[in-house]
Amino acid sequence: MVKNIYMFLLENKYFIYAFGIIPLLLLALWFVRRWRKNALKSFGDISVIQQLFPDVSMTKRVWKTALYLVAFTLLIIGLINPQVGTKLEEVKRKGADLMICLDVSNSMKAEDLSPNRLEKSKQALSKLIDKLEGDRIGIIVFGGEAYVQLPITTDYSAAKLFLESISTDLIPTQGTDIGKAIEMAMTSFGKDEGKNKAIVIITDGENHDQNALDAAEDAVEKGVTIHTIGMGSAEGAPIPVYKGNVREGFKKDKDGNTVVTKLNEQMLQELSSAGNGIYVRATNSDAGLNNILDAIDKLEKKQFESKMYSDYEDRFQWFIAGAFLLLLIETLLTERKSKLYKRLNLFGNEKQ
Repeated sequence: MVKNIYMFLLENKYFIYAFGIIPLLLLALWFVRRWRKNALKSFGDISVIQQLFPDVSMTKRVWKTALYLVAFTLLIIGLINPQVGTKLEEVKRKGADLMICLDVSNSMKAEDLSPNRLEKSKQALSKLIDKLEGDRIGIIVFGGEAYVQLPITTDYSAAKLFLESISTDLIPTQGTDIGKAIEMAMTSFGKDEGKNKAIVIITDGENHDQNALDAAEDAVEKGVTIHTIGMGSAEGAPIPVYKGNVREGFKKDKDGNTVVTKLNEQMLQELSSAGNGIYVRATNSDAGLNNILDAIDKLEKKQFESKMYSDYEDRFQWFIAGAFLLLLIETLLTERKSKLYKRLNLFGNEKQ
């Protein structure tokens, strides 16, 4: 069964920054217009000078500028290359169910992993998604609370899309309540039990709630395995404080001392042990995903129906073509007043 619905992806997202050039172009055009006006003033009265060039159309000059700016905008969109998922197919797959619980508390901003704990986690998860074959994946973000970022799915493109949007701003309540994350993951699996489910918790383990071990034991009783990945170092690192994209310093406690966040490795080891899983510690060179993937491959696989986008079509050609068409029109459009305009203007003057 195939349904025609649509999903949009942006292939080259880094070109989005090129939109920042448009305000600069507008500013440059304003300066050029102002310079031209001041230059004309140096020769005499503006109204008199304009009578010396009666065929110049200010309206056409504005239109040429607008065409150029719209063409530039379309060119950027073309470089970004919007892609449309045109077919959603129901297919039968055989695999395991995997829920990722990702810590997004402020301590994940620490930079003892490069570029920081959270970004390193996202990079590792992106690689994990690339290696999945037939397994379903869901993402839960947690801090002091836990929320489903991505319901369990086999649409790996959508998973990577949701993954990119994750930041520490998603959870307003600070803390690291792993117990709530496990409970949310168990709810997201659904009611059917079996040994084809696993939870992967990615966190630095700081400020964890004591019910995490109890939640892990309850999960094991229902056939779910829990693996943990430790993000950070035993020595720890300060938590950067940003205003916009500018670092203002590091987080301090009430006494004015810099807060240092450390990896709580012992707790994560206890948690994985209670969950019949494995614990790995991430480093800059290895996030430990191969060990996690090996453990997932050993899970029992079940057959299920899933929906996935089968075709993604490029749409860049329409925007590029539109940009070149507008640039061609802008080139052919002169700044001289048309004969029709001059006739109508002359007719109007005669009537007066």
